[in-house]
Amino acid sequence: MRITQGCFSFLPDLDDTQITAQVEYMLSRDWAVSVEYVYDPHPRNTYWEMWGHPMFDLRDAKGVMMELDECRKAHPDSYIRLQAFDSTRGFETVMMSFIVNRPPEEPKLHMQRTDFEGRSQKYAWDARY
Repeated sequence: MRITQGCFSFLPDLDDTQITAQVEYMLSRDWAVSVEYVYDPHPRNTYWEMWGHPMFDLRDAKGVMMELDECRKAHPDSYIRLQAFDSTRGFETVMMSFIVNRPPEEPKLHMQRTDFEGRSQKYAWDARY
């Protein structure tokens, strides 16, 4: 099962040229960019491990791509995503997020729905490799 989180998740994986174009868009909006990774992308796990520090005041996409390459080398079997933050309101707001690296074999999620009191429903899932 293909994990679908963030922008472009239903499209084929982006290549580095396409990722660079998206990073250039982020930087053109004056958004800070961060590189994050995780080995277990539970749908409710919004907090991934941060690779380095968020890149504020960066003007060149090469800086982000260098950090991404280093993260890929250190964690080749993890999910890696780029996030763009806008701080114009005085706090960080995620404006864009997309996966740029996936493990060779993704976990298969099994979702089970159970009817519960009244019209409520409960969901359970487990990951199968």
